[in-house]
Amino acid sequence: MIKAAGVGAGAPEPLGVTVVEGGINVAVFGRHAARIVFCLFDETGEKEVARLPLPSRTGDVHHGYVSGIGCGARYGLRADGPFEPARGHRYDPAKLLVDPYAKRLDRPFRYVPELSAPRAAAIDTAPFVPRATVVADSPAPSRRLQRAAPPGLIYEIAVKAFTHRHPAVPANLRGTLAGLAEAPVIEHFLKLGVTHIELMPIAAWMDERHLAPLGLTNAWGYNPIVFMALDPRLAPNGETDLARAVTRLHEAGIAVILDVVFNHTAESDEAGPTVSLRGLDNAVYYRHFPDDPGRLVNDTGCGNTLACDSAPVLRLITDAMRHFVTTAAIDGFRFDLATVLGRTQSGFSPEAPLLAAIAQDPILRETLFIAEPWDIGPAGYRLGEFPAPFLEWNDKYRDDVRRFWRGDAGAAGPLATRLAGSSDIFQPRFRRPSASVNFLASHDGFTLADLVSFAQKHNEANGEANRDGLTENHSWNDGIEGGTDDRNILERRKRDVRALLATLFLSRGSLMLTAGDELGRTQKGNNNAYCQDNDITFIDWTATDAGLADFVAGVSALRRRFALVRQDDFLTGRSPEDGTPPDVRWLHASGRQMRAEDWAGADAFGMMLSSPRGDGTRDNLCVIVNRSTAPVRFMLADDKSSEWACVLDSSIDRVETRKKNDGAFLLIAPRSIAAFTSD
Repeated sequence: MIKAAGVGAGAPEPLGVTVVEGGINVAVFGRHAARIVFCLFDETGEKEVARLPLPSRTGDVHHGYVSGIGCGARYGLRADGPFEPARGHRYDPAKLLVDPYAKRLDRPFRYVPELSAPRAAAIDTAPFVPRATVVADSPAPSRRLQRAAPPGLIYEIAVKAFTHRHPAVPANLRGTLAGLAEAPVIEHFLKLGVTHIELMPIAAWMDERHLAPLGLTNAWGYNPIVFMALDPRLAPNGETDLARAVTRLHEAGIAVILDVVFNHTAESDEAGPTVSLRGLDNAVYYRHFPDDPGRLVNDTGCGNTLACDSAPVLRLITDAMRHFVTTAAIDGFRFDLATVLGRTQSGFSPEAPLLAAIAQDPILRETLFIAEPWDIGPAGYRLGEFPAPFLEWNDKYRDDVRRFWRGDAGAAGPLATRLAGSSDIFQPRFRRPSASVNFLASHDGFTLADLVSFAQKHNEANGEANRDGLTENHSWNDGIEGGTDDRNILERRKRDVRALLATLFLSRGSLMLTAGDELGRTQKGNNNAYCQDNDITFIDWTATDAGLADFVAGVSALRRRFALVRQDDFLTGRSPEDGTPPDVRWLHASGRQMRAEDWAGADAFGMMLSSPRGDGTRDNLCVIVNRSTAPVRFMLADDKSSEWACVLDSSIDRVETRKKNDGAFLLIAPRSIAAFTSD
């Protein structure tokens, strides 16, 4: 039986529960707490066997030494103090709380109304709250991969959905982090040319309280309670499962990025549950209105907003990041709703305390940072404003590419800007094309297959009468809304998908592909499938488009072959003084350069890239785009035009090199993008 032998003064550092000689040290932040209690449970985690008030306080940290227990012990916290909601204080000693520094949990979170009960109800919530488990941090079994170059191809993965139905993954590993380490999975990554895996949130999360009555559950994980403990459903063995998966991926040369949610927690609004931070110091951890300290700021749309400029929050976040780097060799982080991380009481600033702390931290600064540069708060859209070395999700890239291929007027010029690296967004702050994370689709929105199959969202399964999710998706259906057996429509959709993918891989910048888009995955028109932990989001590996996966592998290899597509400099179009060709020429179908008046109505144009080699020769690649429904005869005004070889034609489902023998004219198929090279 677990039994604590005694309690001593302990130390205020480090925060959390730390294994020390003869027992554990417990240190918990609680500025406004009158008392914090360490609650010990038996080996099963069901019976609370001791409540031990932490005897010492240093500044805002309550601490104590508990002898006689160590690794494997299960525990929780309770905190007492003022219950004054109008001042932001919500202490309730009946609420069992999870340590914000917990490294492992013995069960998943689940929402029950008792967690939101008022203090006056005096409901003990211990039956409904996971227990943290004492663990000793171990050094990562592998070393982090060196960040020598910008990402080549980021592959966004929802862990459970990716392997839950994978026939080559052992049944007991499907839907878990361990399943990502299986050879068939890694072989798929390597086939696509993936350089970075981006794991959607894996920290323990709780369902939103409106989902259970609808019979739904959170499938994405963007609703955390704690930041270091992994969700037991994804990692039954806790942090060791992550470390082992990262090791296998590193052995294959693939880096691992964690999608982290440091903008809010699942404690939600004022009527939400009290499970961790709210019960320890609601007034400090969350942002409140200065003139109304009882009212939570909701810049996230999730009910609360972490006060990331507050020192305890800043430390919690950076400590969590360092934990993943030092124990699992994580290579980078993607920050959900990252504008929140740069907010102070006066608004967003690129010099905000948390952003500065992350960038200068000696452990973190060698990792990769990717910002989702928006939130729903005032002036929350901040694309292009994050400081180096942050990369940013570029939704203008996504929308401009979609608008062009949908057929919108005036879309050719914006497409050319996106192909060239989005200098309009990133160059003013002296950043490079790699700062732009280019993507066609992400977890949030339509899948790539649905983008060309649905002109409208179809979120009825979410139980909100189709009110949720984005209304404008810049999508189209190629003739019929949704599923069809019409072969002509199906072929048009496949052609459009290949054109979109070719556009992505021929663009300057960092690339991201969402898992399953290379396989033709559909969510049946649902563009907000966060609550569909079922076949709507699961990848069906027995019904995938293998030909499309081969096409993606081919166009990915093509990108690796031609360095001038991947160069991390903005194109200028200026002619060098030595008379050599400029780095880019924008071409009309007649062979002349595009004029300003040409762009407004253009359905087709060419991008002629040229770059010197070290031996005095040049690399040349001509990319030609044709969104019209008819073939285009494109003339290259070059005396070597007959020697141009086609290395990509998205109108066919294979990437191959073919010689063109029709003189100066190149015939570009309808709704396609083609690339040609000459020596």
